[in-house]
Amino acid sequence: MLMLAAIVVLHVTTIILLLVATIDNAWWISDKLTTDLWGRWELTGSNWHYTNLQNYPEDYLQAVQATTVLACVFTILALFVFVGQLFTLPKGQRFTFTGILQMIACLCIMIAASIYTAQLHANDTQGRYGHCYVLAWISFVFTFLLAITYLILRKKSE
Repeated sequence: MLMLAAIVVLHVTTIILLLVATIDNAWWISDKLTTDLWGRWELTGSNWHYTNLQNYPEDYLQAVQATTVLACVFTILALFVFVGQLFTLPKGQRFTFTGILQMIACLCIMIAASIYTAQLHANDTQGRYGHCYVLAWISFVFTFLLAITYLILRKKSE
């Protein structure tokens, strides 16, 4: 029972981290600029102004946006499938489908963060990666661990 609670807590934590990484505005930051996957915030005087992302290659940006959203969807779906499998899976069976969904989410996160690293800020010298970028990589590790756990885990026979 403790193992089940730990898995659910880790899964919910991963979902929260992914949603924050996708929605919050700190993938690339500097003193007067903060950028997320959807727009750019520039500090002018003492006010932040929102602008669209203009100097990014649109194909790469859309790939990053799509894969982060897909990672969120697959991770949330995997939680629902896991709960469903707890009640419907025969004793002694593995949570294979949940593990596959988590592995797909893991792959989506890796693709998004890798494209963002290699294509969108490879030559930028001013600024640094923000906390959302770090959260995306932490989410990658968590989803990978969850995927392996689900693929190994068997439903106990009582």
